[in-house]
Amino acid sequence: MKSATRFIGDTAVLTGRSLRHILRSPDTIISTTIMPIGFLLLFVFVLGGAIQTGSEGSYIDYLLPGILVITIVSGIAYTAFRLFLDLQRGVVQRFQSMPIARSAVLWAHVLTSLVASFVSLVLVLLTALLLGFRADAGVLAWLAVAGILILCALALAWLAIIPGLTAKSVDGATAFSYPLLFLPFLSSAFVPTETMPAAVRWFAENQPVTSIVNSLRDIFAARPVGGDLWIALAWCSGILVVAYVVSVTIYRRTTG
Repeated sequence: MKSATRFIGDTAVLTGRSLRHILRSPDTIISTTIMPIGFLLLFVFVLGGAIQTGSEGSYIDYLLPGILVITIVSGIAYTAFRLFLDLQRGVVQRFQSMPIARSAVLWAHVLTSLVASFVSLVLVLLTALLLGFRADAGVLAWLAVAGILILCALALAWLAIIPGLTAKSVDGATAFSYPLLFLPFLSSAFVPTETMPAAVRWFAENQPVTSIVNSLRDIFAARPVGGDLWIALAWCSGILVVAYVVSVTIYRRTTG
């Protein structure tokens, strides 16, 4: 019990430290919040009129789940970036010499990512509501949406820990997020996969973003959720478990 209390206290203190760093970093705020809102405005007002989504209702209702995923992905590069800087500056080593819970360092970075993602998601959702987004979801459905997004953010945050621990340069620490940012564009996030060429369609329908987006879209519309939900949960859970195990193993070897 005492060790658990110390872990919670140490993690809370280190998380507060990381959150203060975000508030002092305008480029982080712009990338994690302004950029997803910019994508939302771009697709709604510039490209939305040329995109046909069949019987999915208004385009913003179709679009928002993909923008929410992009919002999460936009912030995880900074998780790797902040951890990389702490290692390079000897901050992590300094923490290791202090009587604090060893795993609190990693969890602080992960929780900081979750808090930043939550704030960004709320701002994006409020913007979407102002633009006309409407959902038929009830309270339990909204909780399900929150659960899926939290699981996705947690999995990607732990994934970001790996390059944060192993990168040799700042560019190396953040470069892993570029392919992840590209994935929503090769999914059902912006257009139905039926409109894609066969090879692209196969990839789009068998990568994690499509199952996540389709699940969120069905929940928002109060439609029965099919197998996409279980596929999305399996992808997120699998990534989370693998990323956590790999991150902790590398962290133990790195800090000795």
